[in-house]
Amino acid sequence: MILSALASYYEQILSDHPDRIPAPGWCSRQVKFILELSQDGELFNVIPSQEKRGWEKTVPSQVKRSSGIVANFLCDTSSYFLGVDAKGKPERSMKCFEAARALHTSLLSSVDSDCARAIVAFFDTWDPSSALEHPAVMKAGDELLAGGNLAFACNCNGDYLEAVDDPAIRKAWVDKAREAQDDSFDMTCLVTGARGPVARLHPAIKGVYGAQSMGASLVGFNAPAFESYGHEGEQGRNAPVSVDAAEAYGAALNYLLSDEKHHFRLGDTTIVFWSETCDDGNCDLMNELMGNVSLENRSSAKRDDVEKALAGVLSALLHGKLPEIDGIDFGSTFYVLGIAPNAARLAVRFFMRDEFGSVLRNVARYYDETNVIHAPFEPERLTPFIALKSLENGNSKTPVVSSQLSASFMRAVFEGGRYPDALYSNALLRMRATHKVGRSAAALIKAYLLRNAHYDKKEITVELNRERNEVAYALGRAFSLYERIQSIANGGNSNIAVRYINSACTTPAVVFPVLARLSEAHLAKIAKDKPGLAVVLRKDLCRIMDSVETYPVRMGLREQGDFSLGYYHQSQEHFASAGANR
Repeated sequence: MILSALASYYEQILSDHPDRIPAPGWCSRQVKFILELSQDGELFNVIPSQEKRGWEKTVPSQVKRSSGIVANFLCDTSSYFLGVDAKGKPERSMKCFEAARALHTSLLSSVDSDCARAIVAFFDTWDPSSALEHPAVMKAGDELLAGGNLAFACNCNGDYLEAVDDPAIRKAWVDKAREAQDDSFDMTCLVTGARGPVARLHPAIKGVYGAQSMGASLVGFNAPAFESYGHEGEQGRNAPVSVDAAEAYGAALNYLLSDEKHHFRLGDTTIVFWSETCDDGNCDLMNELMGNVSLENRSSAKRDDVEKALAGVLSALLHGKLPEIDGIDFGSTFYVLGIAPNAARLAVRFFMRDEFGSVLRNVARYYDETNVIHAPFEPERLTPFIALKSLENGNSKTPVVSSQLSASFMRAVFEGGRYPDALYSNALLRMRATHKVGRSAAALIKAYLLRNAHYDKKEITVELNRERNEVAYALGRAFSLYERIQSIANGGNSNIAVRYINSACTTPAVVFPVLARLSEAHLAKIAKDKPGLAVVLRKDLCRIMDSVETYPVRMGLREQGDFSLGYYHQSQEHFASAGANR
């Protein structure tokens, strides 16, 4: 299903936007240097890229290398094209150069092109033993040997032409690729259902966070444990995918991972998404909702306009309506793929396919459930990235939340299923570790209780619910008020949360009598200078504790969530009142 969807997307892009993705037999690579050759094959100039990562060039498909020596056509490192590198292994570099010489000579010797003849002449006359003394190599410096890709260009009779743009050379490569397919083992492709040459090795996928920089395989059989009986050592023939389908899905996934509009990172999972109809508007809207768009270059007025528009879209979706927006196709099929590094291969964390409008309804539901009162300077919506970031333990050697949690969480966001229990328990755990309830923790607790515990929205509200008489919620409110009373009495200082919030949340019968005695002393202190304020605080406390007949000996996880929400809501009420009185 995944490979089929990616292969179909490749065909769609190739049809609608051929400039965005390489044609079959070609791939996109960064090229750091151009080796400019004369008509006689002499290297007379090395042109460095002014961009840090190099030029983005479409080059012939490259082979997958681990430790073996296999040359690439028209684009490779200095070891293969010059016979030297910075690794101090001259014998290996010489073997690499000989492999590149054999490949280019076999493919270009019969090609009727000045550029092809120049490249063949270069490999015939270049001497790797004296390469470091060549003026053009010396001028380029050590960076030329550091491992970046090199490509050829020819200057024949004053006309500059890069080898990858030469029509005759391109045709020679296409013919060679077709011959290679003809020599492959024919089987029925699991993706297309057609019989044809099968890919032995699948393409390398680059751009996945935490994976190998040279790329990792989405499909691979690199150990006997992964191979079927009777197919030992046959690699891709264990699950036959045609060469064309493998190239197609690889090119599509690499394109999505190279374009920031089509992916974002969540924990150690890279989430890739695309619309079947290649509608960029759908992906742009998804990026806006996920908070993946930089706001630095937008004016405050523009940000306000975008926020209002997004709020209108979310509101309409929550009420079952599909707003009419130019460039947005709510009926198109939308795909979301979560992948994470896993040794030599990539692990698929989740994959979903649904109408774009249905996906957005689930996203709108998530934002509605995580909506809690917050400070004016905080973002309007709690994006999934910020939500999971708040659960990270900064003191840990591996602070990023687990792939399992991030994947389960995103499935709940996109598919509308239950939130993972670990999300709720981690929010409570961070509250105990930090001795406070932040906006993110309160939002996640609220969302979990609404969806998983089936609380009513009239009960679990966005801001303080004075009508709610649930004991745990009332105790959370009272704890916040105790904290405020101590802060007023001590001139802005309070250590109640640090000392007591963990035990108050779990064993209130032990802690609250102590807090009640402390508050009496603090209220007496306040009454000396501000008797009216002391009376107001005492009335507020009595009003809150009116629904608490006895202190629970122990509170379960759901009651702890209610306590945390009560504490957060009451604290935000204090902040709002203080801001209004200034």
